[in-house]
Amino acid sequence: MTTVQAERATPPGGAGQPPVPGWRRALTAPARQATAITDALRTAPRRPLLLAGGLALLSLLVYAVVRHYVHTSMVDMIVYRAEGRAVADGNDLYAIRVTQWNLPATYPPFAAMLFVPTTWFGVPFLRIAVTLANLALLATLAHLSFKLVGWPRRDLRPIGVVLITGLGVWLEPVFTTLRYGQINLALACLILWDLTRPDSARSKGVAIGIAAGIKLTPGLFAVYLLLTGRIRAAMVAGATFLGTFLIGALVLPDATRGFWTTYMFDSSRVGSTVIVDNQSLRGLVARLMHTETPGLPATALGLLTAAAGLAVAVWAHRSARWSPRAEAWSVCAALVTAVLISPISWTHHWVWCVPVLVLLAAEAAHERSRPAAVRHLRWRTVLVLTLLGFLSFSMWIVPHKGDLDLHLPFLHQFPAGIYPLMGLCFLAVAALRVRSRRLAAGAPLVRVPAPRATVDGTADGVQKAPAAR
Repeated sequence: MTTVQAERATPPGGAGQPPVPGWRRALTAPARQATAITDALRTAPRRPLLLAGGLALLSLLVYAVVRHYVHTSMVDMIVYRAEGRAVADGNDLYAIRVTQWNLPATYPPFAAMLFVPTTWFGVPFLRIAVTLANLALLATLAHLSFKLVGWPRRDLRPIGVVLITGLGVWLEPVFTTLRYGQINLALACLILWDLTRPDSARSKGVAIGIAAGIKLTPGLFAVYLLLTGRIRAAMVAGATFLGTFLIGALVLPDATRGFWTTYMFDSSRVGSTVIVDNQSLRGLVARLMHTETPGLPATALGLLTAAAGLAVAVWAHRSARWSPRAEAWSVCAALVTAVLISPISWTHHWVWCVPVLVLLAAEAAHERSRPAAVRHLRWRTVLVLTLLGFLSFSMWIVPHKGDLDLHLPFLHQFPAGIYPLMGLCFLAVAALRVRSRRLAAGAPLVRVPAPRATVDGTADGVQKAPAAR
C-alpha cells in the first residue's frame, strides 16, 4: 500500500474509532485544519524549515518589486467584480463590457453569483486580498499535490509547501494567474481536493461539480471518475453541477437562458484562438495553419488527444497494484488532457504544472535513491526540462503584437506553443511509464479476464495442488 493509499484508508475518526458524522466533520473542519497545520510545522525539521522560509520570503519580496514595475492590472478580477455588480444591481450580466479591452462576462450565471461579495470592497483592497488569497491557494495546491503523489515523507512536506509558495510565483502560469487576479488556483484546489479524497466518501465529486458550475471545463473530471469506475462520485459531480445550473436558473433566469442557448457557443467573447496566450491544441494548430479558424484538423486532433489522454489516465489507474504513484500519474494525465483539449486554454490555465512538477520530482528522487550501478538520469532530465519550460515565458518572447500571431515563422512555433507540446510529451511519458512498470512486474499490458472458477473451486486451466500429507 502506498503512502497516499494509507492516508486514504484511515477513517476520519482514526484507526479503530467509529466514523464521525459528516455534518460534525464540516463544523469542526477549520479548527482541525488549523491544528493539522500547526502540528505539521512543529514536526518539520527546524533548520531546513527556517531556511526554506527565508528563501521563500526573499522570493516573494523580489516578486512584489517586479509586480510593481510591470504594472499588474488584475484585469480579470475587475471583470469578476463587474459580474458580481451586475447580479447585485439586476443588470444584464452578458451585456457588460469593462476595462479598456471591453471584456465581457464569459462564465455561467452561478459563477457571477459567487462574485457578488467582491462588490463590497474597493479595487485597491481587492488587489491585495485576492493576491494573498491566491498565495494561500498556491500553498494548498502544493499540499494537495504532495498528498496525491505520496511524497516526500510527512515531516518534510511543510518545507516543500513553503518553497512552492515562495518560489512558485515565478512559474509562468502562476505568475499570470496572480497578475490577472484569476480563479485558476481556486478551481485547481477544488478539483484536486476531490480527487485525493477516499473513494468511499459519499460526497466525493461535490467539489468537481461546483468547479464545473463555475467554469465548464472541470466537467471532464466527472467523465474521468466514471471511466475509472468511481461511478457514485461521477454521479455526485453531475448532480452537483445540475444543482449549480438550477440555482442560476432560479436566481437569474434570463441570464441562464442566454448563456446556455447563445453565449456559451460564442467563442469570440472568450478571445481569439490564434494568439499565443492560447496554449491549447486548437491554438497550436491555428498558429501552424496561420488561421483564426483551424476547423476540422484541430477538432480531430482534440478528439484524438481526449481519447488517448483519458485512456492513459484509466490505464495508469488500473496499474496501481504494479506501479508506485500510479494514481498520481492517472490524475495528472487527466489534468493535462483537460487543458490540451479545451478550445481555449490561456497560459494561466496551466497551473496544473504544480502537481505535474511534484510528481516528476518524486520520480527523480526515487531514481536518485537507487544504487549507482543502476541509476539513470532520465527522470531528473525530464524534471529539469519541464521546469525550464514553465519558467521560460517563451510564448511572450516571440514577437506577437498585432496580427503577428497569424504569421509566426516555423522556428517561432515551438516557443509560441510550448505548453501543448509539453502536454503531449507528458502523456507519452506517462504511457511509457505505465507500460514499463507493467512489463517489469510481469503483468499483462491490458486487463485480462479473471480465471473462471470450476465446480471443484479451482481456477479454469489451473491444476489443483495435491493435498499436504
